[in-house]
Amino acid sequence: MSSIVFTAWGYEVSYLELISAVTSFVGVWLGTTGKRITWPWWALSSALYMVFFYQVDLFASAVLQIVFILAAVWGWRGWAPTGAVPGSLTNQARMYYALGTLIAVIALTPLLSHVGAAATWSDAFLLIGSLVAQILMVYEKVESWILWLIVDAAGTIEYAALGYWFTAVLYAAFTIIAILGWKRWHDTYSN
Repeated sequence: MSSIVFTAWGYEVSYLELISAVTSFVGVWLGTTGKRITWPWWALSSALYMVFFYQVDLFASAVLQIVFILAAVWGWRGWAPTGAVPGSLTNQARMYYALGTLIAVIALTPLLSHVGAAATWSDAFLLIGSLVAQILMVYEKVESWILWLIVDAAGTIEYAALGYWFTAVLYAAFTIIAILGWKRWHDTYSN
């Protein structure tokens, strides 16, 4: 899977990264529709990306994929067969989630630095922010898409800065999809 499929922007894209990106894109797109079938796609793409991120020393991103796989099982079991029924958090819950995210990022960053991760602050935010966004998505909360928007924009910047151009473009697409997901879920919740 580490064989090169093509070169994009001077970056060699492996079969592993390409298949990971395609399955991840499908899973995220299905998530915007609130369809339950999103979860197996998330699990598959997460398993593939776990291997890729481990190979490039993005340890927090690799661990995050395990969380995504577990969340995919949780989401599959938790969502009705008809799909998500979006709701919203209270203002107090929003504050707790934001504060918890900030504290966890601050706590995780030194650990990533200690193990020699390729990125520390940004990778810690991607791990914790994605974890919180995923939990909110499993609970069918509209705010999950707002957090995905922020996380995906940060991921776009991190992966571009590290030279993983293909994955950076994927995360840029995720950023746009997060806007669409927020609108779709907000419109569903508002009706």
